[in-house]
Amino acid sequence: MEKKYVRETRCFKISRVFPTDVNNHETLFGGKLMSYIDDIASISATKLCRVTAVTASTDSVDFLQPIRPTDSVSLESFVTWTGKSSIEVFVKVIREDLRSGERKIAATSFLTFVALDEQNKTILVPRIIPETEEEKKLHETAEHRTEMRKHRREESKKFADYLVTQYPWE
Repeated sequence: MEKKYVRETRCFKISRVFPTDVNNHETLFGGKLMSYIDDIASISATKLCRVTAVTASTDSVDFLQPIRPTDSVSLESFVTWTGKSSIEVFVKVIREDLRSGERKIAATSFLTFVALDEQNKTILVPRIIPETEEEKKLHETAEHRTEMRKHRREESKKFADYLVTQYPWE
């Protein structure tokens, strides 16, 4: 089985926060940040397998610090773990006050992608090799997140059986 280093999947994105990017609290709109997160995570996943990688789940987006128009927002993503065809990607969001230079972790997120071939069939993905302490810690804790993800998906499928698809006006 092919192997790749985490560093081969690492991606960065830095953006300025403009007035059109903020909500009524004068902080970065959460949906905009979630879009940035999914975008950069998909690039990391694709760099691992070099085929189409589709979002299977967003496990979490934990908003830890507000991001304001005086800040820049930096995202760093990389693959932390791989299954047979699944790829876990971690995204770290850092806000930097552009006046003081102070940086803080503003958000973290875990997403799962599935690698697909040209016929939209799942394919095997390379194993991932962590090197830094941060990468190793995320890799070591991935099995627990994978189990929680499987359980949550089973519960979501059961829950979906109770949901209606009829619109209220029908």
